[in-house]
Amino acid sequence: MPPQPQGQHDQAGDLRLMAHGLSNGEIATELFLGLQTVKTHVSSLLRQLGARDRTQAVIAAYASGLVPLR
Repeated sequence: MPPQPQGQHDQAGDLRLMAHGLSNGEIATELFLGLQTVKTHVSSLLRQLGARDRTQAVIAAYASGLVPLR
């Protein structure tokens, strides 16, 4: 995945990577971001989804169709 232009971020992309089982560190590497930046993005996603943890966020990703079942 190419790096995002400065100032832009794809939260749906973060959620897809989380749903595929990537850790914060792996997401940071994949998206060319710092670890703390990814942690901030994940916290923001959880808040926006009303999810208490990554598991609930991933369930929401599958339920919404954002991440298709294989």
